[in-house]
Amino acid sequence: MIMNRYLKYSLLTIVIVTIGFAIYYFANQSDNHSSHEQQTAIYTCPMHPEIIRDKPGNCPICGMTLVKKITNSHTEESNSIENVLKPTDNFIVGNFQTTTAKDTAVSSEINLPGIVAYDPNAAVNIAARASGRIEKMYVNYKYQKVNKGQKLFDLYSPELLTEQQNFIYLISNDADNTSIVEASKQKLKLYGMSGSQINALMATKRANPVISIYSPAYGIVSVTQTMDVNSNSMSNTNAPSEVLNVKEGNYINKGETVLKLVNTDKVWGVFNVLQGYSGLLKVTQPITITTELDENNSINAHINFIETQFSATDKSNRIRVYLNNAKLKLPIGLRLQGSVKTNPIKGTWLHKQAFVSIGNKKIVFVKMNNGFKAKEIKTGIEMGDYIQVINGISVKDVIAQSAQYLIDSESFIKTE
Repeated sequence: MIMNRYLKYSLLTIVIVTIGFAIYYFANQSDNHSSHEQQTAIYTCPMHPEIIRDKPGNCPICGMTLVKKITNSHTEESNSIENVLKPTDNFIVGNFQTTTAKDTAVSSEINLPGIVAYDPNAAVNIAARASGRIEKMYVNYKYQKVNKGQKLFDLYSPELLTEQQNFIYLISNDADNTSIVEASKQKLKLYGMSGSQINALMATKRANPVISIYSPAYGIVSVTQTMDVNSNSMSNTNAPSEVLNVKEGNYINKGETVLKLVNTDKVWGVFNVLQGYSGLLKVTQPITITTELDENNSINAHINFIETQFSATDKSNRIRVYLNNAKLKLPIGLRLQGSVKTNPIKGTWLHKQAFVSIGNKKIVFVKMNNGFKAKEIKTGIEMGDYIQVINGISVKDVIAQSAQYLIDSESFIKTE
């Protein structure tokens, strides 16, 4: 019984000592591993972080003393999201073809997208010259063609009826008073009666309560809101035929616009000019125009007007070209392409292949020792295959010839 008790205590003591030894061993190993990782250090240049060494020394670029930097543990570094967010293509190791920016003058052609729009100056408003009620409409749809002298609508006007009766009384009872008769006739014309209608009134001496109104010009029926060529979208001009707002039985007031006619014999070519290019264009400057219907034949014209209003939505302003459409027969809303040759512009120019756009930034890769360092540049206008460099690099800097190739390359290293 006593032997069993001693044996039990002996086994328990051995188990406790074994567990304690195991805990001490693994804790010591963990401390040694952590201590080893904390003692791992690298040396880098404060001015050129792409220089990384495993021992002290001087920077091969600027000669500054390399600064010691303690690295984090491998486990922490691999689990940190900051490690994923580090720019992996900030410095690229490799030997690639290079180029330089050029201080020269570049000329090219500016391509301007445009559209055929109505000329508001060629529009005619058909306004009511007397108050009354529309008895019958002979024009019922927007964009309907109207010829000069065509009947537009019949108008019942008590005011005009009274003036007819006054005119009949004068020619019947005081025909010798030519001045008063002529004044009454002129008043009927101002109320909208034509010469033939007045002559018929003199012959019959019978007042007509309903007077027909005729078109004074040729044009296409439209309304004011569809003629806004300064709007960002001109899709309204291509809309299908719509019924007019003015209908039979409507009352109209004196001076109220009933219809609007636009003449398509004179149209505008309206072209968008991107920000930075408007300063290159001048009034009377030649412009070559092609249409989407016929890209082989061109129209030679001149810039007639440069709008000073700047559109904040598409960062552009517009130029106008006045076109004689009597022979061209360009439909409203037709897309145009304008081409303007520019005068040579002096500046620092870089080939488009040498930079890459990253969001709202433009990046080039400047050659440094055994690799290339990414650098942001500020650019201006584009001319053909070249882009103007405002700042960021000079003609002395050697840069990678193809920036997009370096972005796609896998031969890059990680830098701070």
